[in-house]
Amino acid sequence: MKVVKFGGTSLASGEQIEKVFHIVTSDTERKVVVVSAPGKRYKDDTKVTDLLIACAQAYIANGNGKEQFEAVMDRYQDIADYLELSADIIDRISTDLLEIVNGDTSNPDKFMDAVKASGEDNCAKLVAAYFNKQGVEAHYVNPKEAGLIVSDEPGNAQVLPDSYENLRALRDRSGILIFPGFFGYSENDEIVTFSRGGSDITGSILANGIQADIYENFTDVDAVYAVNPNFVSEPREIKELTYQEMRELSYAGFAVFHDEALIPAFRAGIPVNIKNTNNPSAPGTKIVNERKNTNGPVIGIASDNGFCSIDVSKYLMNREVGFGRKLLHILEDYGLSYEHTPSGIDDISVIVRQHQLNEETEAQIVKRIQEELTVDSVIVEHDLAMIMIVGEGMRSNVGTMARAAAALARAGVNIEMINQGSSEVSMMFGVKEVEEQKAVYALYEEFFAVSVVER
Repeated sequence: MKVVKFGGTSLASGEQIEKVFHIVTSDTERKVVVVSAPGKRYKDDTKVTDLLIACAQAYIANGNGKEQFEAVMDRYQDIADYLELSADIIDRISTDLLEIVNGDTSNPDKFMDAVKASGEDNCAKLVAAYFNKQGVEAHYVNPKEAGLIVSDEPGNAQVLPDSYENLRALRDRSGILIFPGFFGYSENDEIVTFSRGGSDITGSILANGIQADIYENFTDVDAVYAVNPNFVSEPREIKELTYQEMRELSYAGFAVFHDEALIPAFRAGIPVNIKNTNNPSAPGTKIVNERKNTNGPVIGIASDNGFCSIDVSKYLMNREVGFGRKLLHILEDYGLSYEHTPSGIDDISVIVRQHQLNEETEAQIVKRIQEELTVDSVIVEHDLAMIMIVGEGMRSNVGTMARAAAALARAGVNIEMINQGSSEVSMMFGVKEVEEQKAVYALYEEFFAVSVVER
């Protein structure tokens, strides 16, 4: 039994939904289908989720958003017309969406969640209707009916343990089950969404719940690549990688897979196969618990920008009990979350997302650190990129750090920061944003150039 998830580009149009139908029905083991909201049909198009956000914002601000509502309905109508579905399905979608947008807006976060979730919910209704029109038994399944219960954290829902037992009952239902991704219901029966891209999370939860043999995640690329294709032309495809490697790469900037999505599947030991809706015969990339180390020490390179570093120095810092706690407590007072904290005996750096800071907040934080912790210096470095090299093979390979540092030096890239995770599966280098692409290319050449030549 397989759980199959399709992303927004796979459902962007009636033509794409026809492909989804053929993929699902070509394998009788594909029992549960998780759908996203329709995505972009072409480069400058707008995702349905973004249309819904604009719609919700209009209703919150003005109590009305007729133009935005019609833009959403036009997308569903275009799909229904192409698939030659009856008017009943569009009437149902229109009625359901009208009920949501005319609901209570006194809690904007919860209202926004309900409106956003309708993108996946209504897409699932469309897909189920098309399957049935084609003579295939299919059933739209609402997450509330199925028992997908989540924490009451709008935009950041966490699945509750009882959900898995509730979802197991889906194994016994007949036909193909079409399940909307991205949201569940709180214990108060209110819609709550996962973080953006959360349909991947839904698929992983369902795979765990029904104890699937495999979780297939269909997107718009043939495989996961060893590096961002925008930085390196024709990068190497990764055939197999571990859960931990994929999670590290996703966190560090890989856009193929939501970085939280792997956890439910990982806990159940269910392999994940990333495949291409537009080229379903391609083997894709498989994510597994363990793999044979056949790719050298590094499996992939990821990068992300928009960081800054708060560098704090104080003589004998290492002997001062509670220094790190006090420092992080100051950041907590301003609602800042941190990403990394590389340190030495007399210094510590706290890496944060730069968008969390404005000029005023930064000045206040620096002043408090200076006065409350009596430090020697506080320097804030802006516009940093974090580059991560990832690979289980680094645990048993000597000299990976030296090779990476040498490659960056040859490329003339100055390293602002180095941090290695305790698992030894990843190494992170901080560089200036303007040197991000050059640094990624240099590391790719160092660890993958031989493989590219051989291929």
